[in-house]
Amino acid sequence: MFVFSMRLSKKKLIAFAALAVCAVTLVVCALAIPDDYKPSLKAPDDAARAAFLENLGWQVISVPAEVAEVKIPAEFGDIYEQYNALQKAQGFDLSLYKLCRVKRYTYEVTNYPGQTGVRANLLVYGGMIIGGDIS
Repeated sequence: MFVFSMRLSKKKLIAFAALAVCAVTLVVCALAIPDDYKPSLKAPDDAARAAFLENLGWQVISVPAEVAEVKIPAEFGDIYEQYNALQKAQGFDLSLYKLCRVKRYTYEVTNYPGQTGVRANLLVYGGMIIGGDIS
């Protein structure tokens, strides 16, 4: 019979707890998305994302002006509820991605009538477009 003991320092305990929280978050994100929900658009690279926007009639500079990581909150406030209503009207639903970290790709729109500085934002999770907007 073997007995194994070890001492955990506070740093190791905190690191272990942080790792456990990350693992639980990943599992929750994976389980929260229903099997029958399949976004219809794969967007693994800049060319695919630019092509998606061009199919919607927007001409964009094919290299994103900004790429940022965004965490979808667990609870939606009024502004997020309104934003998600906009997404739902377009066939997307951000509530399926609560607590998930997604990438926001921002492209410069070059053909918006009468305006300059217009941006197209695409939210991407796992190589799939899950939402977006024009601002």
